[in-house]
Amino acid sequence: MSDVRSLDALNDLIAAARGAGETRAVPGEGPRHAAIVFVGEQPGDQEDLQGRPFVGPAGQILDRALGEAGIDRDKVYITNAVKHFKFVRRGKRRIHEKPTAGDVKHDRPWLMKELELVQPRLVVALGATAVQALAGKALPVGKNRGPIRFGAWPGYITVHPSFLLRQADAESKAREYAHLVRDLKRIRELSEQGDDAPVLCRTG
Repeated sequence: MSDVRSLDALNDLIAAARGAGETRAVPGEGPRHAAIVFVGEQPGDQEDLQGRPFVGPAGQILDRALGEAGIDRDKVYITNAVKHFKFVRRGKRRIHEKPTAGDVKHDRPWLMKELELVQPRLVVALGATAVQALAGKALPVGKNRGPIRFGAWPGYITVHPSFLLRQADAESKAREYAHLVRDLKRIRELSEQGDDAPVLCRTG
């Protein structure tokens, strides 16, 4: 992959790859040299059908939260740790199945190449699978939520938007949504720091 010089070339390679039973691989999207890269877990059903990241229910939550935090989705790069939708069939429905550590390891070179090409100021892990891919090990999201360093990259850990979908009641969803928006506002602030300004964070 050392000869891949552009996001277009990398995404062509990713899109050409096929997993077991998936209709397509879903590459990341966004401008090169975006200040922020958001990394999710894997494509869902709608992402697999449309070939774009974060266009399903979780993506709609993320879009709304980004808007409230003052972040323009068109100016950030959004991708996933695992590029294929992993699922089990129940009748006509395709039910999300959590990626394994092996899935994360298999697709990690693509993710690292994306970061190398984009050169963001801040890398955001949305959920535990993204944390594992970026840190190279499992870290609890709750205990590590906030600024962190992923190797050479200043980073930030927050929940995956799908976490909100799993909340039991409206009050819990509203509370967790407000927390996500607070995280995104902090992420925007960190990404707007000057090139020489340090991002204070733990090391993952």
